[in-house]
Amino acid sequence: MEERLLDLEIKLAFRDKLVADLDALVRTLGDRVDAMQRELEQLKKALVSPELPVGPSNDRPPHY
Repeated sequence: MEERLLDLEIKLAFRDKLVADLDALVRTLGDRVDAMQRELEQLKKALVSPELPVGPSNDRPPHY
């Protein structure tokens, strides 16, 4: 009985550690997803209204 209880306590300790590690991973990935979403929104806004004109008006004249 004592050995069985010890085995269950060991398994529980490993599961607690696993849950803590997975929680940290999920939080980290969530932060990265949030940052990527902000970056994507900035890129979308830049495509809609670029600060610098894109195309021939931004090219150097041929005599340069």
